[in-house]
Amino acid sequence: MTTPLLDLPLVARPLQGRVALVTGAATGIGAATARALAAAGAAVAVNHFAQIEQARTALDQIRRTGSRGIEISADLTDPDAVSMMTSQIANELGPVDILVNNAGAYPRLNWAQTDEDAWAHALEVNLTIHYRTCQAVTDGMVRRQWGRIINIGSVNARAGRTGLTAYSAAKAGLTGLTRSLARELGPHGICVNTVLPGAIQVPAENDLPAHHRRRPEDQINRQCVPRRGQPEDVAAAVAFFASPAASFISGQSLHIDGGWILH
Repeated sequence: MTTPLLDLPLVARPLQGRVALVTGAATGIGAATARALAAAGAAVAVNHFAQIEQARTALDQIRRTGSRGIEISADLTDPDAVSMMTSQIANELGPVDILVNNAGAYPRLNWAQTDEDAWAHALEVNLTIHYRTCQAVTDGMVRRQWGRIINIGSVNARAGRTGLTAYSAAKAGLTGLTRSLARELGPHGICVNTVLPGAIQVPAENDLPAHHRRRPEDQINRQCVPRRGQPEDVAAAVAFFASPAASFISGQSLHIDGGWILH
């Protein structure tokens, strides 16, 4: 017999005792996600690649919540580095219970400029590295019969976008990875979901060439909710998927885009 929802005790830190790994967590969505998971009680490993100052800032914010944390610089395109990273996390915090695959790149190339190397790079940094981190942590999750994997996709996986063919293809592949892993790992108490951000306001957008930027008001006019999305909007969805409240949700894709794409 199930317990009525209103009879369940309120838990202020529902992820207490869990260990989370957030990749690409030094800035933007990754840093906001690390903070949200820490606020929910998880110990958090902040993965980054040569962003030591930003990662230490994120780590300070985690520790202010009362949770433990570490920062680890690791190149996720290197299988050995991924293995060393997960071993370090296990030694310092404990085995990974929650994996948030957030790291990636946003290469803007027109189709005519997308050669073999550009295509391979886009798939490596937006899909293959996530396969790699999943492989590194799922054996332990299976042994413990509990786990959460949350992949950070993109609305471009559904909408497509000029100049982002390889990126959009990789993000669409991430949705396929999510659904297949959800079926394969569900019997072991592991839930796998994807969060698809829309136009989120992050510092990295300032690095885009001017001809690739869209005016904020143009983007806002495409949405149902008339404001720019913030990293915290995405982080809240990730924290929900990681929580006990989402234990019956798997294989799903949740848009965090202010109602840009309705489906």
